[in-house]
Amino acid sequence: MLSRTAQNLYWMGRYIERADATARLVEMGRRMVMLPSANAEWRSVARASGCAADLAEDPKALDRDIIVRLVLDPNNSSSIRCCIAQARANAKAIRTALTSDMWEALNDHWRLLETLDSDEAIAELPIWLDWAKQRAAAFRGAAETSLLRNDGYIFLRIGELIERVEMTLRLLDVKYYVLLPETDVVGGGRDFHQWTSVLRATGALRAYHHVNRGDYTPWGIAEFLVLNPQFPRAAAYCYTQLDRRLGELAALYGGKRFACHDSAAEMVARLEACDIHTLFQSGLHEFIGEAIEVTNRLSNEISYAYHF
Repeated sequence: MLSRTAQNLYWMGRYIERADATARLVEMGRRMVMLPSANAEWRSVARASGCAADLAEDPKALDRDIIVRLVLDPNNSSSIRCCIAQARANAKAIRTALTSDMWEALNDHWRLLETLDSDEAIAELPIWLDWAKQRAAAFRGAAETSLLRNDGYIFLRIGELIERVEMTLRLLDVKYYVLLPETDVVGGGRDFHQWTSVLRATGALRAYHHVNRGDYTPWGIAEFLVLNPQFPRAAAYCYTQLDRRLGELAALYGGKRFACHDSAAEMVARLEACDIHTLFQSGLHEFIGEAIEVTNRLSNEISYAYHF
C-alpha cells in the first residue's frame, strides 16, 4: 500500500473517532450543568478535549465559547465540524480505497453541518451531537461490514484505537484531578453524578453496571476504564488491539517489526501486570500522564515506520 493511502486511512480513523469523542464530551457537559452540584463543568470538558485548555484557564471565557470551540470552530482542527471535514477530505483523496457505504456515511447531511451557525447549533445542541455520533457509528459500521480485511482496514483501525485510548485517558485524568486531587481523599464521598458522567462520556454506563452491579466507586470506574480487557474504550482493550493490529501489519509486510511494535507490546504487558490498587498507590494521575506520552510516541513511531 502507498504510504499516502495509509496516512489518509490512519487519519480518517482518528478524525472520525475524535468527532465522536468530542460529541460525547460536550454531551457530558450539557448533562452536568443541569445539576445543582455541577461546578465549572464546561471548563473540565475544555481540559479533557485537549484543544481548548486556554479557555479552561480563561476566567472571562463563557460556556458558549467552549461549546462553539468544540463543535463549530473552523480554526480548531479538533472541533466536530473540522474533524468531519478533514475525514471527508481524507476520504476524497483515496476514494477508490473506500466502499460506497463508507463514503455515504461521511457525506450524509454534510452540507447541513457546513452551513450551521453557532446560534442554531447551541439552540439545537442535542440534535447535532446525536448527528455527529450517528455519523461516526454509521462509518464504523460500514467499514466493518464492507471493507476488505487488508492493510487498509488495519491502518484505519489503528487510527481509531490511538485516538480512542488517548481520549479515555485524558477524560479520566481530568475528572480524577477535579474530584480526587489529594491522595488522602481517594475513596471519599465525592459527587456520584460526576463519576457516572465519565461513564456516560465513554459510553460505558451500561457495561460498567453489568460488570460491577452499580457499585460506582472512584477506583471501580478507574479500573474499568484503564484495565478492563473487554470494554472497547478501556485502555487495556485498546492497547491489546493495537498490539494485535500492528502484529498483523508486520505479518503482511514480511515480518518486519519496528519500534511501534515494541512500544505497544510493552504497554500491554505493563497493563496486564498491574492492578488498580497499585495504580492508586503509585499515583493514577502520574500513570495516566505516562500512558498519554506513550500513546503520542506510538503514533509518531507508526508514522515513521510506515513513511507518513
